[in-house]
Parts: sequence; structure tokens; C-alpha cells
Amino acid sequence: MKQQEKASLIKELEEQFDRQKNAFLLDYTGMKVSQAIELRRLLRKNSFTLKVVKNRLALRALKQDFPQDLRGYFEKPTAIVFGAAEPIKLARLLRDFFSQNKVMSFKGGLIEGQLFPPERFDEVCRLTSREELLGKVGYLMAFPLMQFLRIWQAPLSQLGRALSQFKENK
Repeated sequence: MKQQEKASLIKELEEQFDRQKNAFLLDYTGMKVSQAIELRRLLRKNSFTLKVVKNRLALRALKQDFPQDLRGYFEKPTAIVFGAAEPIKLARLLRDFFSQNKVMSFKGGLIEGQLFPPERFDEVCRLTSREELLGKVGYLMAFPLMQFLRIWQAPLSQLGRALSQFKENK
């Protein structure tokens, strides 16, 4: 690879790390080409990107404000998956791919700019997604209003029942 190509690749990686707050580092040892194509297609379909780069170049792209422990994960073959939003969805996607194909492993990564080690990957996968949390918040906001409406409607419905019973008795 020529020096100019390396410089452009480093600059591109720097921009990716700056723009994307979520990055997952994967060990792709033993992965077949067909599986790599399938993974790239799956990630692209969900608006995520996969980059396979040399560790030296990736380390050059990391700036000083990134956690120093992240540098230790750039050993052996490394693939970087970037995701601007929805890190939980990305983690679940990768976990499902790992379990189906029995290849790759999670090395570590960044979620919202915070370092997390491989031991916590399953914990991240079990977290509630953004959509589910927004749904719960919406329900919790609407629930008191629904209860208030039921309380105000109760006397009217009871009056209606009383009048219909009075009519039937006469």
C-alpha cells in the first residue's frame, strides 16, 4: 500500500471515529469470504459499516481523547463496525451473527464514546433498545391521562345504567 493511500485511509478512519460514537472491534479469524459478504450485507442493510484495516493504521487514526485501553484491543486481525445510532441493535445483530455462524468474537469497543470490555458484550445485548424505552416512556406519560378520563367517565356511565334500570322497572 502506498504512503498516500495509507494517509487517506487513516484520515477516513479518523473521520469515522469522530462521527460515530459507537464502534465494535471484532476478531474475524477463521471467517469465510461468503460469511464476510453476508455480514457486510446485513450491516449495510441496517445502516452500519464494517471496516477491516491494519492495526497499525487504526492505531494511528485513534486520537488522544479516546480511552487508552482501547488501543490494547488492536491485536490479531481486527474488523471495526461503526454505528451512528442504536448500539443495542448493532450488538444484538452481531450476537445473532456470531451464534449462527460460529465465527468471529467480540474484542471490545466504544458505546457513546465510553469503553466497554468483551465481558460486558452480553450485558449490552440484554439492554432495552431505544424504541422500546421510548414506547415505555410514552405509555407512562399517557397512563395518568387515561386513568383521569376513566374516573370522569365513570359517573356518566353509572347514571346511564341507573336510568336504563329505572326505565325497565317502570
